[in-house]
Amino acid sequence: MTVSTNCEGFRRRDCLKLGLGALFGGNFVDALRMQAHASDAVANGRKKATNCILIWMDGGPTHFETFDPKPEAPAEIRGEFDPIATSVPGVHFSEHMTKLASNLHRFSMIRSIRHNQGNHGAGNHYMMTGAPPRIPVGCGAFVSFHPSLGSVVAHELGQPTGLPQYFSMPRMARSGGPNFLGAKYAPFVVADDPNKEKFRVRDVALPNGLETGRFAGRTDIRAQVDKLRRIADKAAGDPVGGYDEYFSQGYDLVTSQEAQEAFDISRETDETREAYVRNGFGQRCLLARRLVEAGVPFVTVYDGGWDHHGSIFPACRKRLPEWDQTVSALIEDLDQRGMLETTVVVALGEFGRTPKISQLAGRTAPGRDHWANAMSVLMAGGGTPGNTVVGATDRKGYTAIDRVLSPENFVSTVYSKLGINPDKMFYTPQGRPSHLVSDPTPISEVMA
Repeated sequence: MTVSTNCEGFRRRDCLKLGLGALFGGNFVDALRMQAHASDAVANGRKKATNCILIWMDGGPTHFETFDPKPEAPAEIRGEFDPIATSVPGVHFSEHMTKLASNLHRFSMIRSIRHNQGNHGAGNHYMMTGAPPRIPVGCGAFVSFHPSLGSVVAHELGQPTGLPQYFSMPRMARSGGPNFLGAKYAPFVVADDPNKEKFRVRDVALPNGLETGRFAGRTDIRAQVDKLRRIADKAAGDPVGGYDEYFSQGYDLVTSQEAQEAFDISRETDETREAYVRNGFGQRCLLARRLVEAGVPFVTVYDGGWDHHGSIFPACRKRLPEWDQTVSALIEDLDQRGMLETTVVVALGEFGRTPKISQLAGRTAPGRDHWANAMSVLMAGGGTPGNTVVGATDRKGYTAIDRVLSPENFVSTVYSKLGINPDKMFYTPQGRPSHLVSDPTPISEVMA
């Protein structure tokens, strides 16, 4: 089994797991958390986006080897890959982005987001929440000073569909949690691999050998023995009150026909599954499409292993062609199904990579280090115009120089597309006011 780590040795088992455990274990009920909320109206008369698929490229993907090549830069900067033309004259992607280059009419590329948080812990938090960390944090830190995109969307757009309103596969991103919104808006984690032949989300169906009558009996026993006192005041943060609601939702999910159908990826044709690529990442993107089709407003596809301090070129040669095919297939599939107008798709990580290729300490082959001055973000759907490139970096890819944007602008764009006011004021359970985004200005070029 391949275990993806970044430069701080972050492993899968180090991540907070909020997926389903045993029905009567705390992890199960703590993972279930949705509630109906009315969303804000969208201006301009266009159909409002109602879903978002976030492809989180954890580790910090290289912009040089993907969407912002620098063929005129010196060899120690431009690297080993050649540029290829896209459908926009004068705009080039790197050579392994062939399918996305031909599909640029379906999405926008943002090349000018930059920030000042150059380690994984801080960069994750900033791009995942739109809020910089309040205090300095370590590279390997898991911090939550503000609600994440997924948690806010679940809070604002969640509707009772028989499914949780925020999913993350196969793990939760380190700053992908709810903070003061509460545990009920944390993601439901699907750790299982949908590419496996007998893929089955644990405990979303009754366990083998447990008939419906015995299952109902166990819930009756739970109701009889649970006599814990409840504290109604939200400021108290009483977990017992939430437990009751999560348990009820857990029961609904286990017995939900909608859940069984959404997770049954075997209903897809072999042709569709092959188009998405038959690996874990590809089938998770396909499952993400099935989940938003079933009414889930936010799905994160966690895609780790982009921390290329060494061996960047062989790693990208192996990985990028399949990644390119999967993401292109997702966008094209949503478009053909008439879902792209209402589904926002974004692909990004916490930052880009250093312009100069170097042999870093402890590495056997050259790579690129962390670099927050420049990064590329793919955005499709929800009214995002195609054939659009926003901003630019300098000739050597050191920094964004044209139409410079911030993480706040990016996060505000996602919220605005989903009909959520990024300038909305939230209040913690203790009554402390908190702006959703400090700079609520969306990126106008992709709001058309």
